Amino acid sequence: MDANEYRTFAAKKLGVAFNNINLLITAFTHRSYVNEHRKTVREHNERLEFLGDAVLELVVTEYLFNSYKEPEGVLTNWRSSLVRTESISAAAVRCGFEPLLRLSRGEKRGSERARSQILANSFEAVIGALYLDQGYEVAQRFIADTILSTFRDILASGSWLDAKSYLQELAQSQEAATPLYKVIHEEGPDHEKLFKVGVYVNGKLRGQGSGPSKQAAQQKAAEKALDYYSGQATKKSA
Repeated sequence: MDANEYRTFAAKKLGVAFNNINLLITAFTHRSYVNEHRKTVREHNERLEFLGDAVLELVVTEYLFNSYKEPEGVLTNWRSSLVRTESISAAAVRCGFEPLLRLSRGEKRGSERARSQILANSFEAVIGALYLDQGYEVAQRFIADTILSTFRDILASGSWLDAKSYLQELAQSQEAATPLYKVIHEEGPDHEKLFKVGVYVNGKLRGQGSGPSKQAAQQKAAEKALDYYSGQATKKSA
């Protein structure tokens, strides 16, 4: 893509006419792309990501502080649910960021998990670019439109809770039991392990998930178990 295509994207999707379009282009430039194009490209998006991360956290914190009277612990959990990788990666997808990413050939063939992280990083970098080029209020409006607008759904679904914590609440309230996590399978060398974990409630498998650590696999298993309880609730209401 050339600079004019990025300008068009900024105008249509972000509602902004960038003064320095190179800031936006850099926001979509992954380190791997710079490594493959050393003669023509010198800057990747990590510095903008660093800045955007701080702006995102400030805007979300300010919104929650001004809008709700809950204690610090609850506000912290709410903020985490809004700024976590999954939330901002999903926002990047909704904004149509993926075709604009500048990646190496190898990264283009990367895993779904790696792509999700790259999209999340680029989202923060775009916030950094908006902040530098247009100022705080424009960056704040972008965050409100793309992130804060999802907060009601997060509250309604209970997904602001850590998946394992939320599952424990559900299991205890619905089955009077505490979830038990067991490693079902593990494979790969020590530096690149993949764990498969099952979560059991009253001895019954409620979900399973995989990840590069036992903790990550437990989170995935908990998320699958939450899908199970959600399905049960749907059946009861039908």
